[in-house]
Amino acid sequence: MDAIEIIRRSPVVFPLAVLAALAMLFISEGSYWQSVSTLDRLVAATEARASVLDLRKSILDAETGQRGYLLTGRAEYLAPYDKALKPIDDLLAALALHYRGNATASGIVGKLSAQVKTRLSFIAETIRLKQEGKSDVVAELVLTGFGKEQFDEIHQLGNQLLEQGTLSVAESRKGIDSTLLIGRIGVMALTAISLLALFVYLRHAAAAEAVRRELSRTIQAERDQLEVIVARRTELLTALAQHLQTAREDERQRLARNLHDELGALLTSAKLDAARIKSRLAGAAPEAQERLAHLVETLNASIALGRGIIEDLRPSTLANLGLVSAIEILARDFAARANIEVHRELAAVKLRPSAELTVYRLVQEAITNISKYAQASQVWITLASRDGQVQLSVRDNGVGFDTDARPGSAYGLVGMRFRVEAERGVLQIVSAPGQGTRVEASFPESAAP
Repeated sequence: MDAIEIIRRSPVVFPLAVLAALAMLFISEGSYWQSVSTLDRLVAATEARASVLDLRKSILDAETGQRGYLLTGRAEYLAPYDKALKPIDDLLAALALHYRGNATASGIVGKLSAQVKTRLSFIAETIRLKQEGKSDVVAELVLTGFGKEQFDEIHQLGNQLLEQGTLSVAESRKGIDSTLLIGRIGVMALTAISLLALFVYLRHAAAAEAVRRELSRTIQAERDQLEVIVARRTELLTALAQHLQTAREDERQRLARNLHDELGALLTSAKLDAARIKSRLAGAAPEAQERLAHLVETLNASIALGRGIIEDLRPSTLANLGLVSAIEILARDFAARANIEVHRELAAVKLRPSAELTVYRLVQEAITNISKYAQASQVWITLASRDGQVQLSVRDNGVGFDTDARPGSAYGLVGMRFRVEAERGVLQIVSAPGQGTRVEASFPESAAP
């Protein structure tokens, strides 16, 4: 099932997911900035320790240059001395900047700065006296031990600053350890939340899938029931259509018999009476003779009309001459009446009498529609047997129509379809505007000849 649908149905999954995402973001960002701050402090403490060591080295280099000059009086020993003096002020300033927020360490830096300046002043004073040739005064100053006390004080103050740096490094390591611990706890908490969210998601997904399967089974059962109902209704409609067509054909046959027996007898009797009257009035009353001849013509036309009506109601040619001859006569009469060229390819087929009547009526309905709507100049009628199926085709080159559109006179086509299906046949109508129309039907071939 779609994850969005599950989140929509579950009021718990979405808040848990949001909470997990926010917690992950908070812990990640907090751990990052805490680590950055701790590492910055650790780097600064390392730089401060390096500054203390560099300061010691510079003072030691300055004293080494001073002693070499005092012992030898050679000026080249002043070069290391001058070089050692240059970074001392920067190192003291860096230490003061680093420990400005620490009152204890700032006090130590202040004392160290004072001692260093005093020591440097003493060294500079001895060098100046040596340069002035007062070696005895320099010897007395060196022997007093004043310089050693200052160096020891500077060394002690440097050790105190190194201890401060060591404490700062230890605190930084503790901070890193705390950050890592918080990160581990956060990851474990987020893992637990994620597992809980996954459990809730899977539970709701399983419930939703169960509901979906149950709904699918219900829908399938209803669909099967509807298909059964539709099949039964279709079977009833097919049976009803077959019954109506049978009743219609029976009524046509009854009406045709009545017309043939009663109306035919009346018209024939009237024609015989007119013939007797005409023989008795021979040579007399020309006007009466003319009237009588017109009456005979009218009776002949009425008899012909009655025969046509009877033939339409009950195709005697089908019963007497067979399906092929009946369709041949029907096509020939249609071609002569409508002045349309009709091409015929008719082969003998094996069908039940009811199916033969259906084929005949289908051809009759098709050519009637062609005469009314098709505006065709040529028609092709084909009847053949292939692979146990009787194939009928009526095709024209008329204007055609859109089979998807429902015309107002579609009941004739619907009636043909039900009539064909009642005989276990299949009807197909293929047409398009400007491409003519083809009516095709297939019926199972009957074993009876």
